[in-house]
Amino acid sequence: MKKISLILVLVSLSLTTIAQDIKLPEPKRTGGKPLMDCLNERKSVRTFDENKQIDNQTLSNLLWAAWGYNRDDKRTAPSSRNKQEIDLYVAIPSGVYFWDAKANVLKLIVAKDLRKETGMQPFVEKASANIIFVCNKTKADAKNEQLLTEATYANAGFISQNIYLFCASEGLGSVIRGSVPKENLSRLLNLTPDQLILLAQSVGYPTK
Repeated sequence: MKKISLILVLVSLSLTTIAQDIKLPEPKRTGGKPLMDCLNERKSVRTFDENKQIDNQTLSNLLWAAWGYNRDDKRTAPSSRNKQEIDLYVAIPSGVYFWDAKANVLKLIVAKDLRKETGMQPFVEKASANIIFVCNKTKADAKNEQLLTEATYANAGFISQNIYLFCASEGLGSVIRGSVPKENLSRLLNLTPDQLILLAQSVGYPTK
């Protein structure tokens, strides 16, 4: 009887974990404003409407625009030698998630609102989402630390600009940030020594 009870508890815990992941809807890959309009309207925004959150469809579109797959093994932003070493973590009110780009699933990492912990400025906790750029060194296979740093920060810049342009197209505000409490955030996300936090980017609806 005890064995059966234990199995039921484990199954229940497993189902709870699965339920906490977020399967995002298929991203919409067409539409939006013309590129020249987006470039003209691209800007950094640091004031967000904390009462207005990004819905799952918009979040799906945003993540695909940032770093999704637009071909079988290639993505919407380039990466050095196609190593695709950058992972995106998403901090939203319900928790922090690892974005599985292939499956388009947000996999729960921490079931707690840690938006405030992703930056040092007061506006970060008001943004609907804070996207954390994490370099997985095991994927990069760089010859030395300097080359890794140069390449991965350049790659992060491409992804960040995609986010900026998407936000300009959709009426969202965004700002890329280097002011990130990396050591504390790495601990909270239980990252390994081979996972390096690079930058974070706040996204949300700007205040009028």
